[in-house]
This record gives sequence, structure tokens and C-alpha cells, in this order.
Amino acid sequence: MSQRFTIDGSDALEAHLAATCEKVLAGIKSLVPAAKLEGIALGGGYGRGEGGVLKTPSGYQPYNDLEFFIFLRGSAILAERKFRHPLHELGESLSPEAGLEVEFKVLTLKKLRRSAPSMFYYDLVTRHRWTLGNESLFTGCEQHQNAAKIPLHEATRLLFNRCSGLLYSLERLRQRDFGEAEADFVGRNLAKAQLAFGDVLIAADGQYHWSCRERHARLAKFDFNGDLAWAKSLLAHHETGVEFKLHPTRSTESRENLAIRHAELSRLGKQLWLWLESKRLGINFDTPCDYAFSDANLCPETSLWRNRLVNLRAFGAGGLACGRYPRERLFRALALLLWEQNKLVRAKAELRTDASDFAGLVAAYAQLWKRFN
Repeated sequence: MSQRFTIDGSDALEAHLAATCEKVLAGIKSLVPAAKLEGIALGGGYGRGEGGVLKTPSGYQPYNDLEFFIFLRGSAILAERKFRHPLHELGESLSPEAGLEVEFKVLTLKKLRRSAPSMFYYDLVTRHRWTLGNESLFTGCEQHQNAAKIPLHEATRLLFNRCSGLLYSLERLRQRDFGEAEADFVGRNLAKAQLAFGDVLIAADGQYHWSCRERHARLAKFDFNGDLAWAKSLLAHHETGVEFKLHPTRSTESRENLAIRHAELSRLGKQLWLWLESKRLGINFDTPCDYAFSDANLCPETSLWRNRLVNLRAFGAGGLACGRYPRERLFRALALLLWEQNKLVRAKAELRTDASDFAGLVAAYAQLWKRFN
């Protein structure tokens, strides 16, 4: 599909990325028997032809991860167990020379065809670059090509992950030592939030699109009247987020400037969160505390029996009695840690941690987030 990896990267960068794909293909073929391997698709920004281009004194360099989806025959669970570690080692061995992180995800076409629509599958199926295989492999995946079918909880999940980035950034801003690495981390997460906030509005309206440039064009035509009048500033933020995605930079801003930007985006994130969750759940949430202390099931799309099994694996025998999906704990804790920091006792209870200070609670949150983001 996409013939270029980037919009305006140099020929040398394009050639480097193409050569990396060839090395990936050879590496995968050395690990996976030919009879087992059905196809390999490059997803993410580079698979969609909108990969980041970092300009440096030595030339153009890649910035985003290379995300490869490997389609195998047979059981998805067995394939994941068998090839996860060898593929992880392959990615680690290829990443230094590639100049960016090479990642792999094992899938089966059978599972993809029977899966419900999601933002993740929409992005993959509608725009990608084949390293091995062709479009015929996605026959039967038409449900993933209609953005209007993406459920509202997918918009919540996107916002949840980007607001989590704001939370991690807040913890960095509060650290005693704040250097170049911290400034770059915070700056990068602020830009991701700027892009995501506009994307959330588009997705909630059924207008999501694989291209960040097209999403911005649609956001420019969005109706910000009525209860969304406060959201007009998201258009300018989204434009900045699109520019960062296509032409990223390494932030050298001061802690003070980043803190000011963080405070503004946190405020907008709170308004967007309450608006979206009120819309999704059909319950009016005026404050983050209203949300965090609500008895409502915040993940109603998940089934009771599956939730009990997931809680059993995550928290042991004590988790078996819980019929709510663990991500709900993160939703509640996020609302308190990011926007209501005088309610940390409740956040501590949601995270089931002995930590009591802000940094410790964020660390506990991050551990749970890695499993249920």
C-alpha cells in the first residue's frame, strides 16, 4: 500500500528503512518455519507513510518505533508463547543498527477476522506496508475498515493512555533533578497529548481516520458549539501534535515552561475526560471525584466471567471476587493522581499498594498500567 515510509524524509532515510525491513524479513524467516508464516505487515506511522523524521546535524534520522505484525498459522496463543521471546531478542539485536526500536506482535488472520472493531485493528487493516504478503490476506477483515464502527470505549482508551503520559510527566516535573532526558520525555508526552485530544473528539464522532493529516482536516470542520465550546483550543494543539508526529524534535525547554504547558493540557484533559466519560457511560460527571468515587461499571464492555479470571491472575485468590475489569482501577486512580491529588488515599486503595507518597503511587500505577493499558 504505502510506498514511502515518511512524507518528506530523505532518500537516504527511506533506503535505510527499506534495508531494515529486509533484515527484519530475513530474521523472521530464520526463526519461523515457512509453513507457519502467512504474512508480515509493517504498521504504525512508517507503515502508513507518516513516520517521524528527526532532523539532526548529521542528517535525517528515524524517530518512531518500527511495529511489525507477524501473521502465523494455527493457534494464536501457542504461536505467541513459542515465538514471543525469540522475536523479542531479534528486535533487540536489530534496533541499534536501525536507530530505533524494532517491535513485533504475533497475530493470526483467523483471530483478526473474527475480532470486533477497534482503533488498533482499524489502523492496521486500513493502512500498512507488506513486508511479506499482499492485500488478499485481509479478505474477511472488512469490519475493521469502517471508522464509524469503532466503539466509544476505544476513544476512552486512547485518552487514558495519553493522560497517563501526562501523569508520568507530572512525576518527572516534580523530581529533584531535571535534565535533558526529563525535558525530552515531558516534551514528547505533551505533544502526544496534543495530538490525541483532537483525535479523541474525531473518534467519538465516528470520523476517525488512519492519517493524522486527514484527522486534522476533519477536526478543522468540527462543530465546537454547545457543550464543546471549551474545546476550540484543541484545534491549535492538534496542529502542533501533527507537526511533532511528522517532524519530531528533542525538547530542551526549561522545567518551568514545560510545567506551564503541562498545566494547560492537564486542564483540557480533565474537561475532555469528563465530557467523554459522561457521553460513553450515560452518567453526568462534573468533577474527577464524581468519576473516581462513582459506583458505575467503568468498563461495561467486558464480561463478568472474564473479569474474574483476569483479576485472579493479576491479584491472586483475593481478586476472584471482583467482577470488574482491572483497567477500571486505573481509570479511577488516574482521575485522582492527575487532577485530585488531595484524594490519594483512595488512589492507594485502587492500586492496592503500600506506597503513600506521590512518586510511589505513580510507580505502582505504572506497573499496573503496563499490564492493562
